[in-house]
This record gives sequence, structure tokens and C-alpha cells, in this order.
Amino acid sequence: MRPTPYVASLRIYEPITSFSPVDQLRWSSIPIESYAGREEQDRALRRVILAEPPSPKADGAHIIDHNGERYVSPWSTAKRCWAALNDFKSSLPNSVIPFFLPESLGDAIGDISPDLKTRVPHILSETWIIPPRWFALFIPEERLRGNNPDGPFTIMRTDLTKAKKRCLESYQIVRQAFGDGPVEAELGELLNWLNVFHPESILECDYGGLALYLKKSLEDSGSPGLDSDTSIEDVKTSLQGLANGDGVQAGVGYEALIKRWRKVAAME
Repeated sequence: MRPTPYVASLRIYEPITSFSPVDQLRWSSIPIESYAGREEQDRALRRVILAEPPSPKADGAHIIDHNGERYVSPWSTAKRCWAALNDFKSSLPNSVIPFFLPESLGDAIGDISPDLKTRVPHILSETWIIPPRWFALFIPEERLRGNNPDGPFTIMRTDLTKAKKRCLESYQIVRQAFGDGPVEAELGELLNWLNVFHPESILECDYGGLALYLKKSLEDSGSPGLDSDTSIEDVKTSLQGLANGDGVQAGVGYEALIKRWRKVAAME
């Protein structure tokens, strides 16, 4: 089983030529057939247990080949772990923080250099559920399902330009339907993140270990496993309903999506 079977990821793969010469040399040495997911998760777990200051040096990367060109998605596990810890700290009242974080660790978070704080990660992660807005970035034809050494998987992959267009369309539909609000803000933040990277990048959504839980949940309900997962289609149906002013259609798509993933989240 995966070291972190409850994590799903949204990754940006930039062309290797968009990195510095030093990083290009580093990423070029990784075999294209190398599966880096397990090492990334192992390292992330170690950094959660034994905190170490984030380093500007990249610690590994996912590599894919597209049309004969190499694309790279650096892990930046230290940066992501410390960012998650900082978010957790920010969600707590000051009086409660010492019960979760030792004073030395809390101080270390404040000492992180501004450069590292502002550096945008190539990978976003979610636990136990996939945000509906991620599905809005893809179409069903871009979805791949199967099995690998870690078990069942679902991966969606598309050109960044297509993902940004779909994200903008979704943002405009939601804002027209509901105005300013949390859903509109989340789509806006996602669009801002996509806009940071090289325009010829590739976007990938990986269910990670959630594919196993979703497969079990679907099979327990009498469905044929991951082949019956219509999350992309459900989000599209919901957005079409909102765009057409059809609340019933929008509700049907959204409810189907939430019902499916609520069962996965319940396994936490």
C-alpha cells in the first residue's frame, strides 16, 4: 500500500527547459520510467515527523515524457509540509497552539525566509476527498484508469492552456450564478495558481491512494468499480445547469458528485 493512501494530488509539469541549468542537469539524470511517487510520500512522512527547515534546493521530482520532451514537477516536500503546518497553526487560537506545536517549532515557522514563503509549489494536495473544482479542469477523454504496483489508479492529464480556459469559464459561471463567495474565491485562487507556470506546461490530477477507497466504495454499492466514476461528467452537468439557470440540473450533478466522495471521506 502507498505510504500516504489518503492523499490526492494536482501537479504542474513544466518543460525541463524552463528550469535553471543546474536543475535541468538534475532532472535529466532521472530515468523516465522511474516511479517517484513512493519516495515522495516516504520523504513527506519523514518531514512531518522530524521537522526540518525547508531548503531552496529541490529534493526530487515527478518526470513525464510528452512528444519526445521531458516535463518536470518538483516535489518540494519540505516547502509543502511547512506550508501545511503554517496553515494549521493559523487555524488555531494562540492559547491552543502550544498543545499541538512545541514553541521551537512555532518559532521556526516564523523564521522561514520570505523567498520560500512566496515560492509557489508545483503540487497541490488534498486528503480524503478531491475538490470539485479540480474536476472542472478536465474532460472525460483525458482520464486514464488502470492498475499499477500500488493498486488501482485514476489519472487525468491535460494541457495547461486548456485547463486555464476551463477554470476561467467555471469561475465566470459560478460568479454569475452566486456572486462573490467561497466557491468563486476558490476557483479564482486555482486560476491564479495555474497562471504562475510556463504556458506549455501539463496539468495532472492523480487520485493517489483515494482510487483504492473509491473503487471499494463503488463496488460495495453494486457499481463496477472505477469505471463507474463519473466525477468529471457530474461537475460538467452541474456547471451547465448553472450556466443555463437550471437549478435542478445543477443540483443533480453536484449531488451525484458529493454523494460519491462523501463515502470516501467517511473512511477517514
